[in-house]
Amino acid sequence: MDYVMIIDDSVTIRKSIELVIKNLGVAIKHAQNGKEALNVIKGIKESGDNLSLCITDVNMPVMDGITFVKEFRKDDRFTPVLMLTTEAGEAAINAGKEAGASGWIVKPFRTDQLIDAVKKFIR
Repeated sequence: MDYVMIIDDSVTIRKSIELVIKNLGVAIKHAQNGKEALNVIKGIKESGDNLSLCITDVNMPVMDGITFVKEFRKDDRFTPVLMLTTEAGEAAINAGKEAGASGWIVKPFRTDQLIDAVKKFIR
């Protein structure tokens, strides 16, 4: 099974993203911060399933999105990570790119914008 990991401390945002992308033929897992996401991803990989994409917020408690990407990249250099955040500043975007993010979408996102980005990254 192919999974998309949605990481955001807001249940509303996670559900909104899921509603937008659920028809793209992937299963969806949720986490409310980067640390929880790393544990969920470990379970996905241990079960023999595939992680197709991570969509993560930047500002979260416990482990923020930039730290998540840095930690995730230690074990997985290839799975795309899409940053979805209110942070639109160049410094934040550069920090995401340096950590290993594959793309960046600013909230509030447009449905078509998110679908296009997800389609670009999942195969």
